[in-house]
Order: sequence, then C-alpha cells, then structure tokens
Amino acid sequence: MPWLRLLVASAVSTVLVGTAAVTTVAAPERRGVQDGVHGVHTAGRVKDAGDVLQYSWPGVYFEGRIRGTGVGVVLDDPAADYDVQVDGVTVATLVTPGRTTHWVRGLREGVHTVRLVKRNDTPWSTSAFGGFVAAPGGAVLAKPAARSRQIEFIGDSLTAGYGNLSASRDCDGEQLGRTTNADVSYGALTARKLRADYQINAYSGQGMVRNYNGGSPEVNYRTFYDRALLNVPGDVWQNPGTWRPRLVVVHLGTNDFSTPVNPGEPWTDESLAAAYRSAYSGFLATLRERYGPATTILAAGTGPFAGHVEHVVQERTAAGDRGVRYWPLDTTGLDHTGCHWHYSARDHRLLADRLTAFLADLPIRW
Repeated sequence: MPWLRLLVASAVSTVLVGTAAVTTVAAPERRGVQDGVHGVHTAGRVKDAGDVLQYSWPGVYFEGRIRGTGVGVVLDDPAADYDVQVDGVTVATLVTPGRTTHWVRGLREGVHTVRLVKRNDTPWSTSAFGGFVAAPGGAVLAKPAARSRQIEFIGDSLTAGYGNLSASRDCDGEQLGRTTNADVSYGALTARKLRADYQINAYSGQGMVRNYNGGSPEVNYRTFYDRALLNVPGDVWQNPGTWRPRLVVVHLGTNDFSTPVNPGEPWTDESLAAAYRSAYSGFLATLRERYGPATTILAAGTGPFAGHVEHVVQERTAAGDRGVRYWPLDTTGLDHTGCHWHYSARDHRLLADRLTAFLADLPIRW
C-alpha cells in the first residue's frame, strides 16, 4: 500500500526549453535589484531584506512585465531549482543557480510577461530574489495586477509536489531535487483553474503532531507554519495586509499515521489519534482567528487519518463554525509513481480536477 511506502528524503546547470537564447552571468546587477524587486507581483511568504526578497516555502512565484528583447532574473540560491516562464511558456529550468543574473535574450521587441517559480522545497536554506532586469534599451514595467482570488494550501510532501516528475519510485536526493515541481502540484493547478493567487505552505516529512517515522520529535508542521524563513528559529512572516485567502486547504496527516509507532516514541495508537485530533482542531481555530469568518477552510482526509479529520470538522461545525468543510480526498486511480510512492504529475492533475469539482459546490465568498 502507498501509505506504508511513502518515504521522505531530506553543480550548477541550466536546461534550455524553447527558442530564446539563455545565458547566465555571475553577479547580480544593482540597477536590476533596485528596480526589479519593486516591479514584481508575488503572493508568497517573502521577507523584504532591502535589495532582495527572501523566502523558503516551495512554489513561491514572482511575476513581472518588461519591454524589450531580453530579461534578466537576479537570484541568490544555492539549493532550490526554478522555472523561468516568458509569455506563459517555460524557457529555462535553473538548477541550484547560486548567485547569478540569468538572462533570457532574443525575445521579439515589445511587452512581455515574465514569471519565476521555485520548484522544490528546501527548508534548510534561504532563497533570495533580486528582481527582473530589462535588457539594454528596454524597461521594467509596472507589475501585473494581483488576482482577486487567493487560496492557501497547507500540507506536506504530497502538497509540495515531491518527486512528481520522476520516472521511477526509486530516487536518491539528487533525483528528488530535480524531479520535484510545486508548479505542477494539485494546489498550483487548482489555483490556475480558478484564476487565483496562491501559497503552497508545504513541508515534506512534517505532521500535525508526529513527523514521518517519528523523526525530529521536538518539532512538527505547526512549529514552522508561521515562518517566512523556515531555517530561522522564531521567524514570523509579516503579512503585508494583502494576503486574505477566501479558501484554505489543509492536507496534513500522512506523516502522522503512515508508519507504525516505533519503540521509544511517546505514543500509543490511541494517544496519537487523540493528540492529532486535538492539535488539528486547534490549528483550524488558529486559521479561523487569522482569516475571519468569510474564509472557507477545507480539511482533506484520506487513508488512516480520514476519520479523524472528519470527526474534527463535525465537532467544529456543531460548535457553530459553518465555514469548515471536510473533503474526502479520493485517491481512486492514482498511480503513486512519484519518488517514494508519492503523487505523480498525472495524479496531481487528477486531484486538481477533483478538488476543482468539489469546490464548485461550495459557497465560497470570493
């Protein structure tokens, strides 16, 4: 069964896709940093560090507009991979690019949209983006407008898109990094179907109260949820006031229950279930307090934790919170051929279709 096989794993190169010429140079350009950071749209959890925006979560994206025949992407990231998209087409994948300005040249003269998206989860590292730079003779234009809809996805490796592009379930760390792409996860796909901005606040291996196989018992997902920078203890993301999601999807529980309790862990099956339900209820209460009564909170349940999630939702509904709904996540037909039996890209597409259909019947106050 996939539940018992889910595992968590914890050279700079560029792959060119498309027809535009792509080059990389070693040093960020100051003018681009100053102009670019203030000319981008992002909905992700970012921290303004002056010349750069810092971040950690997977799937964080930046969107801009330029006029001219080329655009530079200013980055400082030794750990994560990125896709660069121009006018809706992926023109390059950057593998652990380090400190660089990556250029896309040879564009037709005119106005272009550019999007940079962080593909994988690298919670041990801090990523930094310094903005978009226009090629000589061009200009960085006003940033694209924010979308009117916003969705927050909360989860673990299954939500992060862990190994979803892999051709094999057997992956080492290198293969896992290259084949994880949050931009084709069910969350990102659902948001695009609904024309929504989104956050993918997913952390591989973390559970609501118990992490995969009982690892790192001093922390769990809730330890990190409030952070912008995951590897900075005590960090707290400062919402600029623009993040007001009307839908929050919670998919946590796989790591709590997918492996048997080990000798020496402070749990029995019964106490783990009780602690999970209590923590889950408290987490939903925190989300409700943070986002208010107009936000729909969708709690996903599947496998061994489905009943616990449904129980928590029923309790909150009985207590008067009508904005909490249970989503019985249907895994029928999923092939689980991603790394270590995770969702494949095909699985993510199926789940996005199912989630979108389920949401269509909800009275979400967009």
